[in-house]
Amino acid sequence: MSRLAIAEQMIAHYNVQDADAYVALMTDDACEAGYRGTVVREGKEGTRAGLKKMFAEFPENRAEIVTAYELGEYVVLHERVSRSATSDPFEVMSVYSFDGDKCSRVEFIR
Repeated sequence: MSRLAIAEQMIAHYNVQDADAYVALMTDDACEAGYRGTVVREGKEGTRAGLKKMFAEFPENRAEIVTAYELGEYVVLHERVSRSATSDPFEVMSVYSFDGDKCSRVEFIR
């Protein structure tokens, strides 16, 4: 499976709010962070816990992939995220770094 296909699968798991399946595609020491900045979810377990908390707060949360690129060990997604049917969506660029066939880091530009 290509790295792009893995990142797309992560978004599919995110959209059905399956934190367990999402982190199954990550390395044990993976993290999510602001772009070149602060880590917001550290390790597979920290990412799982953070996602579950966010999914509980925003049960209608969904991300739509607008554009996707793959280059070497990286995938960049332009995403449109909506928290609920009544909230305004926002856009984010996410940079997925890979270690083999597992995602090791996701950085968000917003």
